Amino acid sequence: MAKAQKRHWLSRLSFGTVSLIASALMVLGYLSVIIDPAKAWFFTLFGLVYPVVLPLTLTLWVWSLFRKSSMRGLLTLVLLPSLFFAGRYYRIARPSPEKEATLKVVSYNVGLFAHGPEGMGRLELADSVSRYLVSLDADVICLQEFFLPAGHPLDVWLMRHFPGYKAEFYVRNGKSGHFGNLTLSRYRVADKGKINFEHSTNMALWTDIKLDSSIVRFYNCHFESYNISLPGLIKKDHAVEETERKMRRSITERPKQVSAVLKDVEGARVRSLVAGDFNDTPLSYTYFRLLHGRRDSFVRGGHGFGSTYSVLWPWLRIDYILYPQDLEAVSYEVQRVHYSDHYPIIATYYETGRNSR
Repeated sequence: MAKAQKRHWLSRLSFGTVSLIASALMVLGYLSVIIDPAKAWFFTLFGLVYPVVLPLTLTLWVWSLFRKSSMRGLLTLVLLPSLFFAGRYYRIARPSPEKEATLKVVSYNVGLFAHGPEGMGRLELADSVSRYLVSLDADVICLQEFFLPAGHPLDVWLMRHFPGYKAEFYVRNGKSGHFGNLTLSRYRVADKGKINFEHSTNMALWTDIKLDSSIVRFYNCHFESYNISLPGLIKKDHAVEETERKMRRSITERPKQVSAVLKDVEGARVRSLVAGDFNDTPLSYTYFRLLHGRRDSFVRGGHGFGSTYSVLWPWLRIDYILYPQDLEAVSYEVQRVHYSDHYPIIATYYETGRNSR
């Protein structure tokens, strides 16, 4: 009898300890939305692990109901904010649009065309991706980590592979080729520009595109990457220290880059749509700053998992299209094609007629 009581006590203690840890991780994840990573970079990590901690906490909550555990109140409390946050990772209901779409937008990090099948060269993969993108019949296409090998004139290549599109790009020219951001539009382009990020090869490209009734400024963004290769780290000494250094740099640089984009947004006299690879999850300071005044295409028009990073599917959603409030999303899709380590996102919209920047 004494042994049974001891096991029961240990079981309760273990359940309580795990519940307290999960609850603490949930709360810290929520705080990552409002705490500037430039001041406390490690809070971003709690937002990163949220998609794993949430199902664990839900399991503990269900278990606490069956056990009639004293932890059920705490677990219920920490789960309540997820009624707001969880839908930014997974959508149950498929929306019913009020009108037909008049605008189709694609955003895709093509990964420098370096993630194709074994034996396929970058130029061959670039040809395959361009054919795929043309088949989507989109009005605007935003590409990040675009790459074209040296010896191939960029203007000529784009005209041949994307007939009917006006190409606006900002690329850096190196010995191996051209790499950067590329925006393609079937609509007339009224203006264009770029936002350079200090001490970084990442950047944002903006393009003023004349839609049927007005101009929308499309921001094609690629914010600071972690630049962590798991296979490479395994082979290195001091892998933990290097991982920490790279993560800290990436996490602290992104808020500065977001500020640069938002400064341009505030100075623009037109509506803004912000798309691209944010390298941050929906439970992050980056995401919520950029979301202000805009809507999330996945939340309004998506269904199922929103994850866009193929390596850690279905946990990581880091690519977005955030649109102005006088548009409305009709549909949103993540197509799990294997041309890159990211998946392309495709959204359609109609104009509501409400005048909003």
